[in-house]
Amino acid sequence: MKLLVIEDDQTVGGYVRRGLEEHGYQAELVGDGLEGLRLASTSAYDLLVLDLRLPGMTGLEMVRTLRDRGSTVPILVLTAQDSVDFKVQALRAGADDYVTKPFAFEELLARVEALGRRPKQVASPVLRLDNLELDSGSRQVTRGGKAIDLTPKEYAVLEYLLRHPGRVMSRTLITEYAWDYHFDPGTNVVDVVINRLRKKVDQGQSRKLIHTVRGVGYKAGTG
Repeated sequence: MKLLVIEDDQTVGGYVRRGLEEHGYQAELVGDGLEGLRLASTSAYDLLVLDLRLPGMTGLEMVRTLRDRGSTVPILVLTAQDSVDFKVQALRAGADDYVTKPFAFEELLARVEALGRRPKQVASPVLRLDNLELDSGSRQVTRGGKAIDLTPKEYAVLEYLLRHPGRVMSRTLITEYAWDYHFDPGTNVVDVVINRLRKKVDQGQSRKLIHTVRGVGYKAGTG
């Protein structure tokens, strides 16, 4: 198993990484939330060990962003935040387990082993809405069997909407998913990409699949 430890305390992070490596795991350590998100988004890791208080982006924001992006990588939260409220927030956001500091390494190792034994979720590589299909393996998009040529950003935005069919996604969430930075209310980059997507996906079709919810955001749906 390959693990990513995201911990800004280098003493704690180094201790965890060394302990995991001594037990046969591959472990990488990073101390910043944004860098951790970038690495975790590559799907190169089998499990994340994640602190909640991080520079750049909090651990809770990381969990929510990864789950919104469709990531199913197991996440073990390791933090000094031991209140029930913090635990509930982390688990509801999508974390799989929670260990509080100070901790016994034996317990941490046992929880890592338990998460590693869970069967891997096999997600369908094809997202479908009406006669629109997005193959996340080949990154090909078709509607009614006809191929649609998309830029990388158009593909990322469409994929995000299709992973949450019928749900209104705000410009902020779309921007953070497709561009990996926090939303600047002064830019209309999302609107530009949505307009291009509409022309490619919906133009000439009787049923429109990309919708604007005025003042809120955008959604993919059949109505």
